[in-house]
Amino acid sequence: MNTHPETAQENPPERGTAFDLVLGDDGIAVITVDVPGERMNVLKGEMVREANALLDTLDEQPALRGVIFTSGKADNFIAGADVHMLAACETAEAARELARAGQRLFDRLEAFAKPVVAAIHGTCLGGGLELALACHGRVATDHPATRLGLPEVQLGLLPGSGGTQRLPDRVGLPLALDLMLTGRQLRARQARKRGLVDDLVAPPILLGAARELIHELAGQRRQRPKRPLATRLLENNPLGRRLVYRQSERTVQAKTHGNYPAPPRIIDAVRAGRERGRQVGLETEGRHFGELAMTPEAQALMGLYFATTALKKDSGTDAGADPRPVRRVGVLGAGLMGAGIAYVTSAKAETPVRLKDIALEGLNSGMRHINGEIHARKKRGALTDFEATRQRTRVTPALDYRGFTALDVVIEAVFEDLELKHRMLADVEAHGPEHVIFASNTSSLPISEIAAGAQRPERVIGMHYFSPVEKMPLLEVIATNRTAPEVIATTVALGRAQGKSVIVVRDGAGFYVNRILAPYLNEACRLLQEGVAIDHIDRTLVRFGFPVGPFALLDEVGLDVTEKVAPILHRAFGERMTPVDVGERMLADGRKGRKSGKGFYRYDRKRGKGGRPVDEGVYRLLGVTPHAELSAEEIIDRTVLPMINEAVRCRDEGIIRCERDGDIGAVFGIGFPPFRGGPFHYLHRCGEGNVAARLQALAEAHGPRFTPAPSLQGQG
Repeated sequence: MNTHPETAQENPPERGTAFDLVLGDDGIAVITVDVPGERMNVLKGEMVREANALLDTLDEQPALRGVIFTSGKADNFIAGADVHMLAACETAEAARELARAGQRLFDRLEAFAKPVVAAIHGTCLGGGLELALACHGRVATDHPATRLGLPEVQLGLLPGSGGTQRLPDRVGLPLALDLMLTGRQLRARQARKRGLVDDLVAPPILLGAARELIHELAGQRRQRPKRPLATRLLENNPLGRRLVYRQSERTVQAKTHGNYPAPPRIIDAVRAGRERGRQVGLETEGRHFGELAMTPEAQALMGLYFATTALKKDSGTDAGADPRPVRRVGVLGAGLMGAGIAYVTSAKAETPVRLKDIALEGLNSGMRHINGEIHARKKRGALTDFEATRQRTRVTPALDYRGFTALDVVIEAVFEDLELKHRMLADVEAHGPEHVIFASNTSSLPISEIAAGAQRPERVIGMHYFSPVEKMPLLEVIATNRTAPEVIATTVALGRAQGKSVIVVRDGAGFYVNRILAPYLNEACRLLQEGVAIDHIDRTLVRFGFPVGPFALLDEVGLDVTEKVAPILHRAFGERMTPVDVGERMLADGRKGRKSGKGFYRYDRKRGKGGRPVDEGVYRLLGVTPHAELSAEEIIDRTVLPMINEAVRCRDEGIIRCERDGDIGAVFGIGFPPFRGGPFHYLHRCGEGNVAARLQALAEAHGPRFTPAPSLQGQG
């Protein structure tokens, strides 16, 4: 802790403490939070003691008129608690005491005799928002980097330092529950509209606005805005509150199927505080926090957090190469994939894009798609008119290769045809600069085959996006044995700028994600052929934790797409990847899935409460009568264990660089249940010997496609 008069503000404070206190001549103390050695401010255990000492010091200042909390970081206020500190807790009691220490500090802050204001710029999440809620006022910057939320549920936890009690007081019960149960964040303007912050200002005048708010609070001139009448009617009577709790519980159950223990306990902590008083609510919150920190779900989710954090610092290559600057990007093909890639490049990476197509109609369609995404964000209040215009002008359409001499990276998203991709590569090498990187978005063709005719094969790489590009968080970067390390590092950096979690995989049939997905989908189709109902299989795997079942996924991806990958995998891996003929027969009947209006499910009627109805015509087409009564355990073993087995093979063959990348690829690429941590986390939790034994039993019952990977048999 550093304390010094305002005149000493130009001198850098001693490091080693997270807080810097400056008491100005106007009687207002400014406490700057700047955790040493961290890019983001995170709350650590020792900071509670330091903050209490600060408040002790301020209690002794007779001329004190108010306190401002602000950040010394460039783009964040406080990003939450230090997750390493939480993961290090060995008992529920230790985790509970962390929560109680935070509760006591924020209770003291809330009861402070002088006005306390949080001056927020950038990320304000978790414990950072709990601190801000304990203050008497909040001023935030009207800046894209400013976001507020309580995302602890995404780590399998709940807000443990009073958030479950103060957020409903501030924004109302329905919105508070929604924010805590989903972990979603509010942008600055949304936070102001919902009453979470009092004022919104430009970054340069943040501290000035905070000082003004202190004067208003001290003079009791600031009136708290009224919440909407409907919210007040719900909250101000026991029946209304019960309706809110019940609806939240129903929504949680429908979304999580009971797989996540944190959401019900969030509701319980909120209910305890609203119905039995703040103190009971805090006690309930602290107890639940301690218990949740010890659950396997929290351990898995925190493991994913550590994995994604580490991935952000990984260049994707062990050669120590630095990425080249990417100032302009070209995209070939203005279909849904190409337009999506152009959008994330222009909107998130803020990089100019040249979008080329061979047909004016296709180009217009792609530009409409991009404009639609920008308009939707503007309508939600995420963009100003000026920002929306800037994003639109970053994408320029083209029917020829003019302007390609200035491009650093060109990403092709044309049809899955090797000859066509060879032509695209030759054109880019002819019209682009020598340093240009040619990246293919192929989902099935080996990158080495695409690069075979290249003049500069070291500058050819795969960038496999997932559909829809705007929403799916994963990017697979595929390197051949000739790809230059600098090219790998550059494409990884570009993908990260596009907002993606990027894993680097070695070139090979199916790469990683499609390779491990194939046996899962194939086995689901075998179960269907054996007479297990489509919706029974899908429901079982959704209850296991996948966002959709395998048949709903096939309908979404398109059977025409999956049927192109299947023979490639069969040629590469033989019997264990032998495709069943379900997809072929579906396509012969015009059933591509949602895109054709016909698939495993019906798309000619509205989705009902129980979900979309199965198209019974599929059973007649396949000559199947659904009759088999298979247990959930059998369905899970037959579909999920082959996926785990293939992931192990990918690890052993060096397709993925490490188990971390395998878990992230599966969770973010195909929706492997996050609370299970990914295929490798799940494997280790179940026990490799146990998984190997179950696979061996399946191999004896159903064939050698289930044979455990050599390393699972102790041969690695």
